[in-house]
Amino acid sequence: MLFTKLMARVAGARLVGDADGVDIEGLCADSKTVTQGVLFFCINGEHKDGTRFAGEAVKRGAVAIVAEKEVEVNVPQIIVEDAREAMSLIACAYYGDPSERLKLIAITGTNGKTTTAHMLASILRTSGKKVGVIGTLGANFDGKTEKLDLTTPDPICLQKTLCKMSALGAEYVVFEASAHALWFRKLAGVRLCACIFTNLTQDHLDFFDSMQTYKEAKSRLFADNVCPIAIINGDDTVGREFGGMRTGETLYYGLKTPTDAFAVITEETLYKTTCVFNIQDKLCRASLSLTGRHNVYNALGASLCALRLGASTEAVSLGLSAMKSVKGRLERVISISGAEIFVDFAHTPDGLEKSLDALQEHCKGKLVCVFGCGGNRDKSKRAIMGETVAKRCDFAVLTSDNPRYEDPLDIITEIERGYRRFSQQYVVVPERERAIRYAIDFLSEKDILIVAGKGGEETQEIMGIKYPFNDNAIIKKICKEKEVQTRPF
Repeated sequence: MLFTKLMARVAGARLVGDADGVDIEGLCADSKTVTQGVLFFCINGEHKDGTRFAGEAVKRGAVAIVAEKEVEVNVPQIIVEDAREAMSLIACAYYGDPSERLKLIAITGTNGKTTTAHMLASILRTSGKKVGVIGTLGANFDGKTEKLDLTTPDPICLQKTLCKMSALGAEYVVFEASAHALWFRKLAGVRLCACIFTNLTQDHLDFFDSMQTYKEAKSRLFADNVCPIAIINGDDTVGREFGGMRTGETLYYGLKTPTDAFAVITEETLYKTTCVFNIQDKLCRASLSLTGRHNVYNALGASLCALRLGASTEAVSLGLSAMKSVKGRLERVISISGAEIFVDFAHTPDGLEKSLDALQEHCKGKLVCVFGCGGNRDKSKRAIMGETVAKRCDFAVLTSDNPRYEDPLDIITEIERGYRRFSQQYVVVPERERAIRYAIDFLSEKDILIVAGKGGEETQEIMGIKYPFNDNAIIKKICKEKEVQTRPF
């Protein structure tokens, strides 16, 4: 594609050099992966000036540059105000604007994005639609999943993925929109048909300087010129705030306040939740193979969105009933000697609280939790998470999550400060597999163990290296080694 045609997508872009006849054969933002004929984007990092890598990119074959200031290279370049936004706009154009051919639904919020996305996809598929899902668990379409490095891929990867799904026949794509993606304008130029807001609680304060800044990043998705139809958790005060700033169509769901969609819960067990939904005065029964009221919220958001997009109440009932647990989201793994073991991605105080409350309500023995906190991330939540677990659990094993470049014991010490305020019933086992083994050995009949923080992740990051590690697989391996009667699900 001609460089000048791509440049036209960015308002106010200034050309430096001669771009006549320059053809672009690919897009790239990593100088180490540049190939011949690509357009290279000089993206600034937290501590690095992206233009430093322009020379290396040209040596490797880049034929043009996008930057926020002029670079001394012998290829044409366009100077833009925001290179990240320009990358998104140009990626849309390069891949043929797949969002014009697809119906895209973006889901944002601190917790619940992944589960809500998979619920909505299941309902839409039950309606006969071909649906792709993009998020923390990867890019999924037609039964195949590709791994992704980020919840919301960078624009080049995102547009390439959307283009591929469109070519394979996708009609809808449901994707998770992270706060970082919205902050860096990864969705610039993307056409959406609807957006869902789940909730907003403390997270990512290592990156955002305050909850206000974090909230502002999320709010960008709900601007009228971005989101034509907003589906919002009306029981969340931030959700109501987002809804109040809109003039476009806004629908609310909830359990506590008057909303367009609400539910009456008729049965709750450790293994399922049965509800009657009222969605804009249309009634349907929903049977979820999930526990916890937070999952009722997720189901309501997905159902309200699906009906607004044309699905039937029958599709809602069948779609939700057909969906089993989502990988790593309060996922029931195995039963061992009468005790139940769950794996959960909960890595925020609010997420952990909701999952523990859901399990505590049905626990007839001891509630045990294995958890840690990620290194080089929001330190202020560590003691809070310690308090959260201490208040709800009979026993805990404090361990490593993804320590990254921090000493695991330093992280655990900060968790302990909160935990000790409410309980002394815990042990410290820094090595995660040993911690899980310790907790399983501790279990008795009717106990429940939740291994929290990593969910469906396949690796553990230590000192810049990602080692293979999956909580679910580790649990099953340990239980098999114990040679006792187990019952997988």
